[in-house]
Amino acid sequence: MSNRSLAPARRCSARTDVGRVREVNEDAILSMPRPGVWVVSDGMGGHDAGDFASRAVVEALGALSPELAPAELMRAAREAVQAAHRRIGAEAERRGGAVIGATVVILVIAEAHFLCLWAGDSRLYRLREGRLEMLSLDHSVVGELVERGELSWAEAERHPQSNQITRAVGVGARLEIDKRRGEALPGDRFLLCSDGLTRHVDEAALAAALREAPVEAAADLLVERALEGGGADNVSVIVVEA
Repeated sequence: MSNRSLAPARRCSARTDVGRVREVNEDAILSMPRPGVWVVSDGMGGHDAGDFASRAVVEALGALSPELAPAELMRAAREAVQAAHRRIGAEAERRGGAVIGATVVILVIAEAHFLCLWAGDSRLYRLREGRLEMLSLDHSVVGELVERGELSWAEAERHPQSNQITRAVGVGARLEIDKRRGEALPGDRFLLCSDGLTRHVDEAALAAALREAPVEAAADLLVERALEGGGADNVSVIVVEA
């Protein structure tokens, strides 16, 4: 038996919901405390196209072996997203060149380190010692405006181009996947989410929920907050404690 299989499972909670307005849930999530991989993917393309794309992403990542060593796991996660990119692109061609794609944000925790991989505007946050920090950076029109200092995130949520992403799995010949890595300290709480959460719940409320709720109840609590705020989009939430 490998050492990898003996790694303790992380405390976590996960939930996805269609919301109060949409008829189809184009989000998909994956929670694998062993080997330590969590994924939120938000599909685009309408109806079965969007949910096909997000499912393709989580299916590729869900096939990762729990026996992989940390370095192998991180490399395999990136390769899985690229495989999903090719699969979605082929399906788009089969459908006559329709635009089909999905955002993805991935958290990998191995030993005392984390890796975040992402494309699009699904996000990863970290709560450390009571302070919330967004670790990913939106690949979107408004995300670029925020990065240049022309908008705050609060202003970006209300911007007319707030839902226009600039990068997605399955769109374009080549997919660039951004990454961030760092230490995962005891007590750190990580939040992965689709934009259906942040559209209705601001960062102060996110931080309060992550500070106060047990990890096992945090995803349900945050989804309910989004639904209470209007639930205008599908909403997906995963909370993980290091």
